[in-house]
Amino acid sequence: MTDGRPTAGTYRTVELPAVPGLGGLYARGAAASGRLAVTRRFGASDDVVGALPEVAYVVRDVRTDAARLTAYQHLLGEAATDALPAGFVHVLAFPVATALMTRSDFPLPLLGMVHLANTVTQHRAIRLGEPLDVRAWAQDLRPHRAGTQVDLVTEVSAADEVVWRGTSTYLAKGTSATGTASTSTDDEREAFVAPVPTGQWRLPADTGRRYAAVSGDRNPIHLSALSAKALGFPRAIAHGMYTASRALADVGAARGEAFVWTADFSKPVLLPSTPNVRIGHDADGFAYTVWRPGAQAPHLTGTVTPA
Repeated sequence: MTDGRPTAGTYRTVELPAVPGLGGLYARGAAASGRLAVTRRFGASDDVVGALPEVAYVVRDVRTDAARLTAYQHLLGEAATDALPAGFVHVLAFPVATALMTRSDFPLPLLGMVHLANTVTQHRAIRLGEPLDVRAWAQDLRPHRAGTQVDLVTEVSAADEVVWRGTSTYLAKGTSATGTASTSTDDEREAFVAPVPTGQWRLPADTGRRYAAVSGDRNPIHLSALSAKALGFPRAIAHGMYTASRALADVGAARGEAFVWTADFSKPVLLPSTPNVRIGHDADGFAYTVWRPGAQAPHLTGTVTPA
């Protein structure tokens, strides 16, 4: 393959017995990242990455825990219904995609991976109790001015119908994607002009720990100032999908049951924080922006439009 992306018929399906735990995956990812660093340091090239594994991971008959759903709804401000919020579906599926990134043949290091963007298409409401199949694969390895980008794609199906599809774009800094046909689309962004806020979030220092409790994502950069400083941050940062999912919750029922939800992440949200928020109508649906007062760039921007 010349672009790092297998065609649909070339994926080898690997069935996992259950959704893996993120704690174990992060430990494996740290070990794999260390091996990659050693290989590149002493190998023929220290920054060139290879092809993506032509593998799709599948977990069947995934069930939703009602108590976990309720805790998520309370934390994010979602309505207390039996419909699974799109951000909660991401929480269910995320470990399957993460498992791909911890494979020994995955060419990018999990440690230090930066979440650049997310796009979710929800085709219909997903109800509590529906048995779900989760399928994940990696595609479109491509250059970025700061390294290499890759897309992790996750599909959630019910009764063989795809009801939810998410694409998460990640950046591995300091690496070079060779043999790729795609070119970087990371152009200079326009100067940020803060809009008129429609609200403000108050995010306490324990926001990362509270989201970790419902999502299972206990990446140390989100948990405390001490663990975040060890990884190069001045203090803990909010999960990107927490902030995007909270913006989606602020849109509320007006989004409907079938929609496309996008998020572009620019600057991390340091905790504690009181960012400004704007949720407003645009030509196709809703647009949102989250930013720190006086900042030169937003934390994130996104849209919610009919599917």
